[in-house]
Amino acid sequence: MHPAPLLSRRDVLTRCGLGIGSLALADLLSSTGLFASDAATGSPLAARSPHFAPKAKRVLHIFPEGGPSHVDTFDPKPALDKYHGKLAQEVYADYIKNAPASATDMGRLSGKLQRSAFKFSKNGKSGTEVSELFPMLAKHVDDLCVVRSMFTKSSVHEPAQLLMSTGEATLVRPSMGSWVTYGLGTVNQNLPAFVGLAPSGTTASGEKHWSAAFLPGWTQGTGIATRNATAEKMLDNIRSGSTSLREQRRQLDLLKAMNGDFADRRGPGDDALDGRIQAFETAFRMQVEAQEAFDITREPQKVRDLYGDTEQGRQLLLARRLLERGVRYVQAWHTGWDTHDFNDESHRKLALAADQPLAALVTDLKRLGMLDDTLVLWAGEFGRTPTTDNNDVATKKSIGRDHNAGGFTVWMAGGGTKGGLVYGSTDEFGAIASQDRVEVHDLHATMLHLLGFDHTKLTYRHAGRDFRLTDVHGHVVKALLK
Repeated sequence: MHPAPLLSRRDVLTRCGLGIGSLALADLLSSTGLFASDAATGSPLAARSPHFAPKAKRVLHIFPEGGPSHVDTFDPKPALDKYHGKLAQEVYADYIKNAPASATDMGRLSGKLQRSAFKFSKNGKSGTEVSELFPMLAKHVDDLCVVRSMFTKSSVHEPAQLLMSTGEATLVRPSMGSWVTYGLGTVNQNLPAFVGLAPSGTTASGEKHWSAAFLPGWTQGTGIATRNATAEKMLDNIRSGSTSLREQRRQLDLLKAMNGDFADRRGPGDDALDGRIQAFETAFRMQVEAQEAFDITREPQKVRDLYGDTEQGRQLLLARRLLERGVRYVQAWHTGWDTHDFNDESHRKLALAADQPLAALVTDLKRLGMLDDTLVLWAGEFGRTPTTDNNDVATKKSIGRDHNAGGFTVWMAGGGTKGGLVYGSTDEFGAIASQDRVEVHDLHATMLHLLGFDHTKLTYRHAGRDFRLTDVHGHVVKALLK
């Protein structure tokens, strides 16, 4: 490989102005003094090694917000055909006969038993059953590790969503993306280490899902509004229209010196100030590489066609581009799965939007050789009941399903997970996780294990005790690992 030719300062500034950014260019900018090197600054975001050799180096959590119906997607329940139309209380004993004593939240079972409107079929060498809603993803079941025995502590959206993202349902805690950033740092400081992709750039719970909480501020996630189709709109105001990069560098160095003097007077350990300093540095660096990374039109047309020109397609293609460029953790939100009304119609629409991009993601990661060390998780906050939603029934125009925390399905792919595996099960109706139950902390412990961490030792001292993502819970589900 031939070394890159030296550039004059004029050439460097010209190329920055044109938005041609890359890691190679960042190295050149460092040599000219525009970017301070990681070694020189002692950046807290510098890449670090985990406790042991990891299987996964990066994570993409696709969050189907609202609670997809597992009995309509990845968990077939023939018994619902037999009991279809019967009142829940008439067969309640059958719901709970296999439930462990610890199963305290059975979801919100009401109304009548409701069979799925969708046919299931076996797919791949593994014979994994998937609903007709996901015909394209079904072709990749031998790459999927399907967990049908998830359960959670709350059947209310915000607490259950926060539990899935942070390991805590009520208090503000660091998100998993922040914990991963804290533990691993990043390999590309020209982009945020942790990115949240959502249609509006935030969630119904605000940015708590990307919160650093008491972790250092530099572990905080950056929210991006993916409803905007172009990089220019997603990254509005990322560049100064009047000040050169060199002048911005001088201003930033002055600000950093002033902040440093302030920090010295306050004493060590001001994480909020350290985080603010690092945020300024990341924002400055993003002027070089972010425009290129967020511009999916740079992908070949056949790749864009693979994902589809839809919001979900563009979102997952962008997620892949960010992971490919060194972003450590991406959480991508697919909203609208809260189907209290029009369950079947809504699931058809939502699955149609998700199926092609999800299948494309698996295909694309394999094509690029990234699936082996990229952990993909598809997991919402809970599932839905196998009964009709009987709340406010007078206002409903069609059949819906209520929230179900007692049992639901998630799936993973890549990153050292065992493809073609179906793990655990709910009872015969799909109401309760009954065999090989997996709680959210178990899922987090397993994900951290794949990233090379003992979840009991990835800790941070705060308020007089050592905190961790899994609190005092969680077990690695070894059956899910290759």
